[in-house]
Amino acid sequence: MNKRAVVDKMLAGCNQVAVNLERKEMIRAAVANREAMVAASGALATWTPAESTGRSPKDTLIVRRAASEALIDWDSPNNIPVSEETFEMIFADAVKVLGDKEKLYVTDRVLGADAAYALPVRVVTDKALTALFTDNMFRPVPDDLERTLFFDKGFTLLALPYDKLERERYQGRLRNLADGKASDLVVVIDLDQRVGIVYGSAYCGSVKKLMFSVMNYMLPAVGILPLHCSANEGPDGHVALLLGLSGTGKTTLSADPERALLGDDEHGWSDAGIANFENGCYAKMINIDPEAEPEIYHAIMHVDDYLEHGSIIENAMFYPDGHFDFNDERLTPNSRGSYLLSELSNIKPSSVAGHPQTILFLTADANGVLPPLSKLDPEQAMLWFLMGYTSKLAGTETGIVEPVTTFSRFFGEPFMPCNPDVYAGMLGSRMETYKSEVFLVNTGWSGGPFGEGKRMNIKLTRALVKAAMNGDLKDVTYLDDKIFHVKIPQSCPGVPSQILNPRDTWQDKEAYDRRARKLAAEFAAHFAKAYGHKGIAPEIAAQCPGR
Repeated sequence: MNKRAVVDKMLAGCNQVAVNLERKEMIRAAVANREAMVAASGALATWTPAESTGRSPKDTLIVRRAASEALIDWDSPNNIPVSEETFEMIFADAVKVLGDKEKLYVTDRVLGADAAYALPVRVVTDKALTALFTDNMFRPVPDDLERTLFFDKGFTLLALPYDKLERERYQGRLRNLADGKASDLVVVIDLDQRVGIVYGSAYCGSVKKLMFSVMNYMLPAVGILPLHCSANEGPDGHVALLLGLSGTGKTTLSADPERALLGDDEHGWSDAGIANFENGCYAKMINIDPEAEPEIYHAIMHVDDYLEHGSIIENAMFYPDGHFDFNDERLTPNSRGSYLLSELSNIKPSSVAGHPQTILFLTADANGVLPPLSKLDPEQAMLWFLMGYTSKLAGTETGIVEPVTTFSRFFGEPFMPCNPDVYAGMLGSRMETYKSEVFLVNTGWSGGPFGEGKRMNIKLTRALVKAAMNGDLKDVTYLDDKIFHVKIPQSCPGVPSQILNPRDTWQDKEAYDRRARKLAAEFAAHFAKAYGHKGIAPEIAAQCPGR
C-alpha cells in the first residue's frame, strides 16, 4: 500500500476529520483550541517552544533511495540523508499518533500559480493553526488542475507540530543532542514516495520550506527553474526578479509602488514565464517600521474582525492589551508574520507574468569592497548564482564587528537539493534564450567596512535598481573589475558617479586592496571546496573572484 493510501485509511478510521474547512472556521477553531490569541488588530498571535523559533536545519533530512540518489547533491551540508528504514519508522509513528488524535484537519491546496505545473499537496495535521497557515501560504486548487504535469503526483505532508519522537527508539538513527540522546524533532522529505513529515517543530516555516524544497527537486526534471526570489512587473509588462538572502533588501526593494508584486519569496521560470508558488507572504517582523515597510505592516496590523483577518504573528512580544512590540527580540529575533498576498495594495492577482528582462542579485557586503551595482555577463551571472554571497555581522553591536562571509548557493542553499550544475545550467540557458540582463546590487557598505564606512543609502540603491530596470545602463561605459570579475558602470542617472567605484570611496586605497583581496580569496576557497569536483564549466569557474 502506498503512503497516500495509508494516510487515507488512517483518516477513514478517525472520529473527527475536518476536510477543507472554510477559512473562517479554521480561524475560529485555532482560537477555540487555544492555539492562538486574538490581537487588538484581529490578527492571531501564537508562540512556540524555544526549539521551534526557527527552522531546524540539522534535523531536516532527505530519505536516501536508489531512484533519486544520483539527482541529489549529498556533498551539500544541507542535504542530510536518512535511511529508508528510519523513515518508515517515523512515518509509522506519525500515522499512529495522528490516528489517535481527537480531531484532525486536512487541507488540499497547490503550489504554483501556473496550473500547467501546480503541485497538489494534502496537509494532514492536528492543529487548526497549521491548517490556516497552509491556507495563507499555499494556493487554492485551480479549476483546471487536471492539466498540471503533477496531476497524479501529488504530495502528502503530515504535520505534528507539538508531538515529539521517542528518543530511545531513534538512538543511533537521528542526530544526538548535547545530552547524548537522539533528537526528538525531525523534518523529513521522501522525494520518491512524495511524503513529508514535520514532527516536533511548531515553527510554521518548517511546513513552508519543506514544500519549497520539494518544488526545487521536482521542477528541474520537467524543465522548470525554481528560484528563491521575489518578482514584480511594471505597467509596461517589464518583469524583474530579485534574488537575495535575509538582510539584503529583497522584500524592501521588490515592494515598489510603481510595480505590481507577483510574490516575495518563491517562483518558477518555465517556457511560459514566471509564476509565484505561494498564496501569501511569511515576513520577518522584528524591528518592522510602518513608514519604511507600510505594505507589510498594514497586512499584519490592519484592524478587522478576527474571523476576517487570518494573519498569523509568530513569536513576537505581546502585551495584555493585545498590542505587539516588534522591537523587542527577547523571545526571538526571528518573529514572523504570515498573511495573504491579497492584503497588499499593489499586486498582480494572477501571480504569473512573462519572462524577466532584468534579474538582480542582492548582496549586503559588509566589507565595503563591492560596487553598489555592477553588470554580469552570462558566465559571471552563473558564477554569482552558484556562490550566493552576502555577509553577516559577527558579535554584538558593542562587540566584534568583523564581517562573516556567507555563501548560500542559488541564494537558498538549504532548499536546493539537486546537483549544482542543474540550477546554474538552467539559468544560463534561460538568460541566453530570453536575453535577460543580470546585475549585482550591493545593499551593504561603502567607503569602508562595517564600523568604518556607511550602509548604502536606500534612495541611491532604488535609483540604481530603477536605472537597471528601465534600460538606462545599456549604453553607458563599463569598467572591468579585475578582482571580482564584474563590470562597473561609470555613470547612472540620479546617482553621484563618485560612489560607483568602491575603491574611490575609501580614503585608504591600500586598505581597500587588502580587504578586496581577502574577500576574493574566501570566494576562491569556497568555490574549490563546494564545486571543485562538480563539473562546473571552466568558463564559469574562471569568473570566480580570486582565480
